[in-house]
Amino acid sequence: MNKGIWYALGAYIFWGLFPVYWKILAGIPALQLLGHRIFWSFLLLIGIVLIVRQGKIFRTFLNRRVLIIYAVAAILIAINWLTYVWAVGMGFIVETSLGYFINPLLSVLLGVVFLRERLRPLQWLPIGLAGAGVLYLTFAYGTLPWVALTLAISFSFYGLVKKTAPLGALHGLTLETGILFLPALFFLLYSEFSGTGAFMHSATLLDLMLVGAGLVTVFPLLMFASAAQRIPLTMIGVLQYINPTMQFLLGVLIYKEPFDHHRLIGFSVVWVALILFGAEGLLAQRRSKVLVSAD
Repeated sequence: MNKGIWYALGAYIFWGLFPVYWKILAGIPALQLLGHRIFWSFLLLIGIVLIVRQGKIFRTFLNRRVLIIYAVAAILIAINWLTYVWAVGMGFIVETSLGYFINPLLSVLLGVVFLRERLRPLQWLPIGLAGAGVLYLTFAYGTLPWVALTLAISFSFYGLVKKTAPLGALHGLTLETGILFLPALFFLLYSEFSGTGAFMHSATLLDLMLVGAGLVTVFPLLMFASAAQRIPLTMIGVLQYINPTMQFLLGVLIYKEPFDHHRLIGFSVVWVALILFGAEGLLAQRRSKVLVSAD
């Protein structure tokens, strides 16, 4: 099997198991978890950059425009990370999975709005269906599924911003966490001096897991970056649903989160939308290959 497929599988399975990791840390405030995730991720990433001796890339590309791009990306990924760890700790794993099911369709829509990309007529149908699924859940429960929407919107816009970013995955993430590093450090110090800090005041396992927050953040991202260089985008598009599917199953089967008939209907509409979107993409790809071979 192509090495890139193994990298992609590893990344998505790793992300699919994320709720288990953050659920163990659920007793620690979400803002502190975010602080540790940023703090240890940056230390790990800057260490890798120094080891591979690629620090000069920052001197080559760093300017005001690049800093603004990555500052926006940093804010978006921080919102995404904070929402996610909070949601897992509060028992909204199923809703986080909905966010990552919706994310690909929202990314396509953002491409149309901001990048002037064109959709084929049949591609509008799954986007409309996904919207209908969200509306159904909103009317059924009287409130927007804000966790799912926050995750989907923040990560979709993060991807949109990264489209214009000049740095690769390693250097880009290093710069993003570097921008967030000082605020994260100051918040962790404030938590410590105010007597609410968790690090070194909890069980040894939890302390090790807080340090490991950097590793579990960086490791799948680097695996994904390696996969993206080796396999087609269509393959990545198919494999990406491993992550929310695993999170959904964990939420329902392991953590016993509620999943009544209203959620079943809303999720089913989104799942049908994703199936239609994937099927239309495969058919379009086959048609283009036939036309190329005919020429």
